[in-house]
Amino acid sequence: MHMQVAVSVATVWTSSAAPRELDRPVISHPARISEWLMGMTLADQLDLHDSNRIQTQVLFGEHVIVTKVEGDWASILVPGQPTSKNEKGYPGWVPLRQLRKFQNVEEVKGTAIIKSKTALLKIEGMDSTIPLCYQTELPLINAAGNTIKVLTPLGKGELHRDDVHFGKPAGRKSGEDICRSGERFIGLPYLWGGVSSYGYDCSGFAYTMLKANGFPAARDAADQARGGREVSLDAIKPGDLLFFAYEEGKGAIHHVGIYHGNGRLLHSPKTGKSIESILLEGTIYEGELCCARRYYKEAGMEE
Repeated sequence: MHMQVAVSVATVWTSSAAPRELDRPVISHPARISEWLMGMTLADQLDLHDSNRIQTQVLFGEHVIVTKVEGDWASILVPGQPTSKNEKGYPGWVPLRQLRKFQNVEEVKGTAIIKSKTALLKIEGMDSTIPLCYQTELPLINAAGNTIKVLTPLGKGELHRDDVHFGKPAGRKSGEDICRSGERFIGLPYLWGGVSSYGYDCSGFAYTMLKANGFPAARDAADQARGGREVSLDAIKPGDLLFFAYEEGKGAIHHVGIYHGNGRLLHSPKTGKSIESILLEGTIYEGELCCARRYYKEAGMEE
């Protein structure tokens, strides 16, 4: 069964039993994400990873495949987030209340993609607005005027033109463009499993900044390290993904960031820290750097 996400951001859980009582705001409809984040202590946030509670997140309007329904929960696959876990998409569980039946659209005139960090969506017939995150995509109905009309899982809605761009990038962007996209989020706190402008984890940050510039990638760091093109560590350029592994670079990959040029790493580090650009030299990351991959196409390269 094909459905769509009907909340700002749907958090994808490892199981229907994974959410705690304090997670109630984020499994509601609407999802109260800011309230959820502000209500967690550092220990609560660390537990999201330590107890393997969250897998990923999915943005408003995104297509998911429901494979099973158990009570108020749906087992889903996310086709837009490639993974070695399942060839059809990233697996996990979301509350059924956060989904709506997939709509086949006939009147669409393109795609509206949120370019602001956040934007407010006004749904026809609803008094309240819905906050949307960076890179949320919705079918475009009418782009005339300062307010554009889009089709959403909750009905027709309106967005301010300044918050969107139209159509998807065709992969013509550069490594510097990837860096510029990421720089906008410096200072945003890390969130385990995060793929939204409420908070990114390391691979969610890389995945989103590549996607924003027209370069599809896998969701997780280990899978991302098998995509793109291999780059020698002495030939890295801004926009390349850098990967870090345990055992001084010889073990399993556990982290990814974006090369920011001049020996710097642009990344979402870990729970309790925020997105930052740091000099690699002298850090633990310097000794764990194991490989680099390039997803963008350099000028003059054949498509």
